[in-house]
Amino acid sequence: MHQTDLVTLYDYNYWATRRITDAAARLTAAEFTAPTALSWGSVRDVLTHMLAAEWIWRVRCQEGLAPDRLLDPAAFPTLDALLARWAQEEAAMRAYVAGLDDAALSRPLTYRNTAGQPFAMPLWQILTHVVNHGTQHRAEVAHVLTGHGHSPGDVDLIVYLRVAR
Repeated sequence: MHQTDLVTLYDYNYWATRRITDAAARLTAAEFTAPTALSWGSVRDVLTHMLAAEWIWRVRCQEGLAPDRLLDPAAFPTLDALLARWAQEEAAMRAYVAGLDDAALSRPLTYRNTAGQPFAMPLWQILTHVVNHGTQHRAEVAHVLTGHGHSPGDVDLIVYLRVAR
């Protein structure tokens, strides 16, 4: 994978997430934190999980750290609180990805998951996983948002590529 391709995927990732969070801003506070059948509970909890995944993978890849837990949704009582933390993480991730080169993306990275198990795989595969992981959870949240009458609209990569040009 080329670094420029990865930058495009991260541009898409943050564009699509903004579409989701813009729609989530129309939820009431109760709807935002209400339990659902989503993989991680409420809309707030799934969005926190998405942020946590971006953070944990970046610190694994960039800093060589091995966090043993994800971020706690309770630390983000409102969407604004979550978005403030996400803006910091987005800036850090964008800076990290922008500083990589093609050779770095091809090198294997050894890391430990939250249970302490070691793994190794090429960096490009890990960083592509982060975007794909977000896609899964955006789809879940989009379904709930649409049920509340707040569809985020299309969040497909091809739609992003068409509007970005």
